Amino acid sequence: MKISLNDKIALVTGGSRGIGQKVCVRLASMGAIVGINYVSNSAAAEETLAAVRKKRGQGFLTCFDVSDSSAVQAAVKDITVTHGAVDILVNNAGITRDGLMARMKDSDWDSVLNTNLKGAFTCSKAVMKGMMKNRWGRIINITSVIGFLGNAGQVNYAAAKAGLVGLTKSMARELAARNITVNCVAPGYIVTDMTGGLSEEIQDAIKAQIPLGSLGQPEDVAAAVAFLASPDSSYITGQTLHVNGGMYMGN
Repeated sequence: MKISLNDKIALVTGGSRGIGQKVCVRLASMGAIVGINYVSNSAAAEETLAAVRKKRGQGFLTCFDVSDSSAVQAAVKDITVTHGAVDILVNNAGITRDGLMARMKDSDWDSVLNTNLKGAFTCSKAVMKGMMKNRWGRIINITSVIGFLGNAGQVNYAAAKAGLVGLTKSMARELAARNITVNCVAPGYIVTDMTGGLSEEIQDAIKAQIPLGSLGQPEDVAAAVAFLASPDSSYITGQTLHVNGGMYMGN
């Protein structure tokens, strides 16, 4: 039987490209009305909306910076008035500002933590009230294998992604009584614009560390998000689902 998310309102941050785009399309194909968040690339957001509609799904665009608390609250209020309370939140928005720690600027640390970690806190807090009132909700935070393994040149990114795991576990404990689950999906190396900039030599070195021998596809991550958003995951909370081809097999 096909799993349905009919009548559910989903919000996907950073939904205009890469993994976010595939998550939007997947949730819309399951019947959810999907809010596609973006900050500046309206053309990419429109492409995602077109992809959603091509699958006969429903969606809408919502432009705001996840690290701006006032902007997030205003956007969620507008979504609630226009479409209804957010039922499913996917905290996917993320940036990188790579560099060795010894030479990393404070601004590069702050911008990554503000978007990748504070953004998840801000968006979750904004949708939480509606979920609690409805006594149903799904919050899915997109962390990363880097948050578990660490990576030279990415102390800010690794710290933010590891922080998401702690945030997820604490939120899961706070919200469980209201039938709201909070989980993580931790992608490994996925074929996106970010990995597309790596040289063939570096990509081959990465593949050598992956038991399944290849980079993942954005659709692989979207499938994991879809499961955690569905009724099939109703007894799962505070967990991390790793999607990395076996690169990391820890807890």
